[in-house]
Amino acid sequence: MNPKSKQIAMGGIFSALCVALMFFTGLMPFGGVALPMAAGAMLMLIVVELGPKPAAIAYISVSILCILIVPDRQAVMIFAAFFGYYPIVKQRLERLPGRAIEYFCKLLLFNAGMALAFAVLIYVFGMAQALEGMGDFGIYAPAILFAMGNIVFVLYDFAITRFYTLYVERFRSKFLGK
Repeated sequence: MNPKSKQIAMGGIFSALCVALMFFTGLMPFGGVALPMAAGAMLMLIVVELGPKPAAIAYISVSILCILIVPDRQAVMIFAAFFGYYPIVKQRLERLPGRAIEYFCKLLLFNAGMALAFAVLIYVFGMAQALEGMGDFGIYAPAILFAMGNIVFVLYDFAITRFYTLYVERFRSKFLGK
């Protein structure tokens, strides 16, 4: 098989898996957060196999497709605003000098992405009910949401690093012969 055809096919398969994961976000509890994370992990595989440029193209195409066909707008915005491109920029962030600077930049990127996602949901899509569901927490709801989100992000960063290691060291060498 032509190497270029193989790259296109692999990118298409992983992109299709991302869209499929995103389509089922409304069918399970916490699916609106967990499945965008899993879809981002699929894009990490494109980074490993094809590089960051094809992964960026896949991210853009998956984001556009999800905007058009996925009914869960909140999950789409979470994917498009952060979890879709994070696996692409993760390796560059990990090259920064010092763990403190690395995690500061990662958390800054995460919080900016989540703020953007909620701003688009509220002001562009008119989904103010996203904040009404947090009424029990009062004025502290956004701060509590962001604090919990940061904890989940740190766990996600750890998990995606382990997933990358497992894929490269076990699956890729055993099944793909690389």
